[in-house]
Amino acid sequence: MKEYLLLIRTEGDPWDVLSPDQQQKHVEKAATYIGNLVKDGKLKGAQPLEPEGKIISNTKGTWKDGPFNESKEVIAGYFIVLANDLEEAMNIARANPIYEDQLKVRIEVRPIKTVEGINR
Repeated sequence: MKEYLLLIRTEGDPWDVLSPDQQQKHVEKAATYIGNLVKDGKLKGAQPLEPEGKIISNTKGTWKDGPFNESKEVIAGYFIVLANDLEEAMNIARANPIYEDQLKVRIEVRPIKTVEGINR
């Protein structure tokens, strides 16, 4: 099995578009989704991310920090999952209930490269 990073990208704060009742229902669906990944031995980690943060860049020795993000899209959370291949990882991402509750959401699925000697 290989590790994959699933980056959840939304426009703005994903909770802003949901009523309190919709938020509660989403939390329940997400708990079931996460519980099934754990039960199947597919989940290594997952967390939502706070909306604030900084991007740090360096151009020719000059450091800058700022939001620099030119769109409204933010990374709202992540999952690290185990899958046999990219297609299985994509299917795990497709099953995320956020697609049911958010109009504008994308999940980027990336294989995690294993480098000997780093965190192993």
